[in-house]
Amino acid sequence: MVNRERTVRVNIPKGVRAGQQLRLSGQGMPGLGGGDNGDLYLDVDFRAHPLFRVDGRNLSLELPVAPWEAALGATVKTPTPAGPVDLKIPPHSNSGRRLRLKGRGMPGKPAGDLLVTLKIALPPATADSSRRLYEQMARDMAFNPRQSLGV
Repeated sequence: MVNRERTVRVNIPKGVRAGQQLRLSGQGMPGLGGGDNGDLYLDVDFRAHPLFRVDGRNLSLELPVAPWEAALGATVKTPTPAGPVDLKIPPHSNSGRRLRLKGRGMPGKPAGDLLVTLKIALPPATADSSRRLYEQMARDMAFNPRQSLGV
């Protein structure tokens, strides 16, 4: 039996999941005694994507939002595998809040969802004007983010 190297073109069906096997009929090694070729099995795995994480049919994304977008509500551009969409951020949203974009996850029947986790990104206080804004917020807002911890 001689191993030989060759290239096989494979169409990966939509909705295939990590860990799933694809069978390529007749693409394996020749059978014993000149029999028909066997089957070739491919184990599917995904390379990590820089933005999206796969969880079954769903995808997850951490979306940075400005404090005022989270506090006041906003509509922000959000990346999806099919291209950017407008996502409505409800007012009074906290970091860690999860929003669901139905049908924007892994393709298939049914398509998965895109689960967007809000992550509040603070602007730097490097300029005097931005530092003054933070100081004014500290004076004007009676806010203790650790109150639920009893401190």
